[in-house]
Amino acid sequence: MKLLSVVGARPQFVKLAPIARAAAEAGVEHIIVHTGQHYDPLLSDVFFEELSIPAPTVHLGVGSGSHGVQTGAMLGALDAVLTEHNPDWVLVYGDTNSTVAAALSAVKLHYKVAHLEAGLRSFNRRMPEEHNRVLTDHAADLLLPPTEVALAHLTAEGLADRSIVVGDVMADVLYQVRDAAAGGPSQLLESLSLEHGGFYLATLHRADNTDDPARLAEIVDSLSSLDRPVVLLAHPRLIAKAAEFGIDLATGTLIPHQPLGYSELIAAVMASAGVVTDSGGLQKEAFLLRVPCTTVRTETEWVETIDLGWNVLATSREQIAAGVTRPWPAATDAAPYGDGHAATRVIAALLQH
Repeated sequence: MKLLSVVGARPQFVKLAPIARAAAEAGVEHIIVHTGQHYDPLLSDVFFEELSIPAPTVHLGVGSGSHGVQTGAMLGALDAVLTEHNPDWVLVYGDTNSTVAAALSAVKLHYKVAHLEAGLRSFNRRMPEEHNRVLTDHAADLLLPPTEVALAHLTAEGLADRSIVVGDVMADVLYQVRDAAAGGPSQLLESLSLEHGGFYLATLHRADNTDDPARLAEIVDSLSSLDRPVVLLAHPRLIAKAAEFGIDLATGTLIPHQPLGYSELIAAVMASAGVVTDSGGLQKEAFLLRVPCTTVRTETEWVETIDLGWNVLATSREQIAAGVTRPWPAATDAAPYGDGHAATRVIAALLQH
C-alpha cells in the first residue's frame, strides 16, 4: 500500500508523527507532502526534528495568504503531486486549509481520501475550520473520528457507514512525551526564573480573538491582570496584530515568549497552574495532562473536556479571570481520547479498506 499524507500546520505535524511510525512498522510506503501553510521554523521544522518525523518528500512552500489564495495555491500544486505519486490512500489531518485543499484535489482526481480527526463540530459557522471539517468529511471515502461524540456527529449527517472510531493520535504522542519529560527540568521555568505551579501558560491565535482591536485588548488586559505570571506563547499572527493595533503584550503579569517545541510545551503545561488558550489541540493536551484549561471561545469541539470539568469556556474579562482561578477540577480516570494506540488502528483501517 502507498499512503500519501498531506500536512501543513503545527497540530498536523504532531498527528503525523505516530502515523509515520505506524506506517513504517507495517511496511507501508509513506509519502509526506508539506504544503508550507506554517512556514516559520518554530511552527514547522522543529516538530519534524523533535518528533523524528521523516523529511517531507514534497514541500509546496505555499506560505501565508487569504483563505482563497492559500487554498487555491495548494490545489494548483497538489494535482501534479498526486498524479506523480499515484497513492492508494490520501490521508488528510484535522481542519486546516491544507486539509480541505488536499481532499478536494484527491477526490476530483479519483484518489481515495481518509480524514483523520473526522466528525469534530463546533457548530460555529464563523470559524473557517468548521467549513473545512464539514467539506472534508463529506468528500472523504473513509472517516476516522477520534471519539464517540465525533462519530455521533457523522451519524447525524448520514456518514456512519464510512466511519471508524480509532481514538486520538495526539494522545499517542502526548503520552510518550509526557513520560519522557516527567520529573525533568523545564527550560522555560529556568530561563524565566519561574516556580513549578507558579505561573499560567497562554496561547492566542484565532481570528475572532486577534483581528478585532477591542477584543484583543480585552483579552490582553484580562491576562495581564491575573494573580500569577502568564507566559504567552506568541504566535506570529498574534505579534503582528498586536503591533498593528498598538497593544503591548509585555504588560502587567504577561510575559510574551516565542512558541515552544512540542516536548518543551508539554513540560511547560505540566509545570503550570493552568492553561488559557483558543487552540483546539492545547485544550485536549491540558486535559490529558490533567491541568485545568480556560478556553477563550464560545464553543469547543472537545466537549469531553468540558463535561469532565477540566475545561471551561470564557469570552469576557471577568469570565477569563473566573475560569483561571476556579477550584481544581475533580480527579478522573476517564479516557475519551483512547489508549495511545490510535495510529496503529488508523493504518490497520487503511490496509483493510
